[in-house]
Amino acid sequence: MLKVHVRHVAIALFLLFLVIGLGAAALFWLGGGNYSFFETAYFAVITVASVGYSELPQMERLPVARLITVVMIVCGLATIAFFQSTLTTLLIEGYIGKAFRSRFMKKKISALSGHFVVAGCGRTGRYVVEELVATRLPFVVVDQDEAKLLHLAGEVGQELLCVVGDATDDHVLLAAGVERASGVIAALPSDPDNLFITLSARALNPGARIVSKVVEIENEPKIFRAGADSVVSPHRIGGLRLVSQLVRPRVTEFLDRMLRVTKNLRFDEVVVPASSEYANKVLREIPIRQETKLLVIALHLPGDNYVYNPGPDAEVAAGASLIVMGEPDDVAKLRTLFGASASSSWTAADSLG
Repeated sequence: MLKVHVRHVAIALFLLFLVIGLGAAALFWLGGGNYSFFETAYFAVITVASVGYSELPQMERLPVARLITVVMIVCGLATIAFFQSTLTTLLIEGYIGKAFRSRFMKKKISALSGHFVVAGCGRTGRYVVEELVATRLPFVVVDQDEAKLLHLAGEVGQELLCVVGDATDDHVLLAAGVERASGVIAALPSDPDNLFITLSARALNPGARIVSKVVEIENEPKIFRAGADSVVSPHRIGGLRLVSQLVRPRVTEFLDRMLRVTKNLRFDEVVVPASSEYANKVLREIPIRQETKLLVIALHLPGDNYVYNPGPDAEVAAGASLIVMGEPDDVAKLRTLFGASASSSWTAADSLG
């Protein structure tokens, strides 16, 4: 955007000097040697600038010269107005606007807590951002390419909270509020960079959940040792997706419609805090269907045990998580009902590709 404004200013200056140059040359030619080029150039400048001290000597004998003067005045006013408007736009929307937006962005990021930090908005990170936007979860995206961030903001249809910089730099991660984040996603194209982000994020925020992209499968153990809670291989998920399309096409079609067509259904998890009035109660005693349209798919109990398709008499222990399917608004209602904080959403497409 800034380059566009600079180009417009350059065009305006070119047009301004073109009007002055053509006017001076025309008057010099009409003068037949009576005026020097300096005199005609000076007259052209003060005419275009609407100063107009006086006419050139014996100009009243040259009606065409006065016509050229009128043309210079009209064209000069237009080009000066164009130059002033483009210069003002450059200052306000360019440098000044950029500084204002940067300050406003820092203020909004500093007010965040429990958000997610996404490192990289390339071929993988852009889908992470789209999903976080769809599920209405707070996040900050970090990338070195400002143009890429602006393009992504246009694609998702909203302004993104972002930090322009190298995500492997601790100062950049701190600018994104990583020390207050509940989760970090390392989605850069390089395994060493993702490993470095994992190390830095774990040191800056020991309690955050860190998920890292891995390109080469043999690097998974290294990233886990660096502090990642989970590692995702796009190649592995791509392979699972290919098989799913082959052997269970109706399931993948359902997930596609749910995630990419309707874009309003998600698989999500809601934690039941120990302080909730519904902790240690059975499902029939929790008004899930009365308050929401969510479907309870599974129950994750403390001790890493899962109960699939739990019945109405299944006990929801304190600290358990309900795996549900439904709209993001209903998930938010259930979290409010439980008094739980937002957790990262996931989809069955993660396991099916």
